[in-house]
Amino acid sequence: MRHQHITKDSELREFCQSLVDVRVIGFDTEFVSEGNYRPELCLIQVATDEHLAVIDPFTIDDLTPFWNLLADGEHVSIAHAAREELRFCLDSVKKRPTRLFDTQIAAGLVGLEYPASFANLVQKILGTTLPKGETRTDWRRRPLSARQIDYALHDVIHLAPLHDDLSKRLQRLGRTTWLDDEMQQWQLGVEAYETQQVQWRRVKGIANLSSRSLAVLRELWIWRDDIARSRNSPAKRVLRDDLMVELAKIQSSDEARISSIRGLERRDLQRQLPQISTVIAKALALAKSECPPSARRKSAPQLTVLGQFLNTALSSICRAANLAPGIVGGVQDLRDLAAYRLNLDPQKSGEKPALAQGWRAEIVGCVIDDLLEGKTAIMIDDPLSDQPLKLAPREQ
Repeated sequence: MRHQHITKDSELREFCQSLVDVRVIGFDTEFVSEGNYRPELCLIQVATDEHLAVIDPFTIDDLTPFWNLLADGEHVSIAHAAREELRFCLDSVKKRPTRLFDTQIAAGLVGLEYPASFANLVQKILGTTLPKGETRTDWRRRPLSARQIDYALHDVIHLAPLHDDLSKRLQRLGRTTWLDDEMQQWQLGVEAYETQQVQWRRVKGIANLSSRSLAVLRELWIWRDDIARSRNSPAKRVLRDDLMVELAKIQSSDEARISSIRGLERRDLQRQLPQISTVIAKALALAKSECPPSARRKSAPQLTVLGQFLNTALSSICRAANLAPGIVGGVQDLRDLAAYRLNLDPQKSGEKPALAQGWRAEIVGCVIDDLLEGKTAIMIDDPLSDQPLKLAPREQ
């Protein structure tokens, strides 16, 4: 496959200059996430109407011309499942790719599978089967073979045709603004994930922790994150999540008590006991008002049943509306909507759930409202079909 192989800073600057006025820029990256604090960028692939290239980050000192190219101009930036690509751009130039079009998100909004793999999407829409065999490649090793580069380029040469097809489907369904809204919220979510204030709450097993225990967990998480960044090491290699949760539960800065926890006998952790103790002591000394609010709350028992029932209804609603259920929401989103509409969670009475906002409220939320009010019923239509259920107005 004919392409440019860009290995020098001067080549990159010249290449970026040639793309200033292009219509679309399809891009993808190859990276390795094992063993590092952040994924290590190993290759950038780029495709436009007239250009095809791979950029080697290992031989180029300054990649900002490329990321600035993506973030500026009037082109459409096309990628698939672009979380890491967005993070690379934000890390480099503190800006987003302009007019980012994620084919995975767009596919969900027109009723295709979500989240769909790139290979499945290319097969379904373009009828093309992508080559296999390099999924376990160590992209850090050089030189890269012609087979590896060809495999990587296949991840970008189909982006523009996918964009054109999905754009037509979105326009036909009147959902172009839906994608704009979804991309905005998704990018805000990726940016928010980068902040320590948000990430620590994603540790598993904290649902029933008290406010004080959450303060301990938060301080331990921030300490661990700082250590991991300085070592360029995965955070969980510094201190596992389950050990942080256990330390948060016992709420003790006593080194003897800390060292008695199974799992903390590693020599490197034993050396860090004084630091861990200091971090915990800091959390225990915080005023109550400085501790994060506890997430512990009793859920109304009927919400479990309603969530399961409404999840069954959701697939019927999405099928009728040409939407992938996965992009709309899950069982917890349905429980949140039911709690909001029925006032079953006073602690969150002022918060509008996702299904009560934007296009989700327009297409899904209003139907769920009718189900909750008994105006609509879900019934068996054809028990032998792939979708045996249907929604219909309830007979009075």
